[in-house]
Amino acid sequence: MTALVIDDSRLARAELRHLLQAFVDVEVVGEARHADEARTQIQALQPDVLFLDIHMPGQSGFELLASLEAAPHVIFTTAYDEYALRAFEANALDYLVKPVMEARLATALEKARARLVAPAAPTAPEPAVLPLTAQDQVFVKDGERCWFVRLADVKLFEINGSYTQIYFENHRPLIPRTLQHLETRLDPKVFFRANRQQIINLKWVESIEPWFSNTLKIKLREGPEVEVSRKQSVQFRELLSL
Repeated sequence: MTALVIDDSRLARAELRHLLQAFVDVEVVGEARHADEARTQIQALQPDVLFLDIHMPGQSGFELLASLEAAPHVIFTTAYDEYALRAFEANALDYLVKPVMEARLATALEKARARLVAPAAPTAPEPAVLPLTAQDQVFVKDGERCWFVRLADVKLFEINGSYTQIYFENHRPLIPRTLQHLETRLDPKVFFRANRQQIINLKWVESIEPWFSNTLKIKLREGPEVEVSRKQSVQFRELLSL
């Protein structure tokens, strides 16, 4: 089993390498300090498993995974325990909280071995998941506060650190979802990906004006202004033109 260790801390990488020496079937083929370095290493080394930190300079571990067309198996290694649910939603094999204990590491590696040697069983195609309509209501929880929100009332979804912030009424809760995930669930006739950071509700557009380099700037009713990327500006014009 080949492994790539991704962590911005040199001491954390060295400690994990030391722990992995106890497992003779594991070969650490490389290290990376941040997402850009990791992408290069993943492409060049094609490791079986990533030992991946979450908080790193530049992009987080979740953002790195979202940027990959195909990712190796992932074992998260982090000093924070609050991202465990999101990690397993990203199909992680395991979630190890630093300092990593050898017994927990052994359990995680067992999961990796089982996944790597298991034959690919034929599976029936999953039924297509229909997009949520603007009239659908969704449950939103942020800390101790909860809402049942009609999607038509949501003006904007915006990346905020490792979370996505939802704009509705005067509320701005955070949810542990990526924009990529939300795009698969939202009706593309209503919700538009304006740029890498934001999805807007077209029903809340108040005004549109030309912006720099043939891009657009959109003002949302009772909401912020959103700059549309050059690529998405082209798509926006095509989408809404006769």
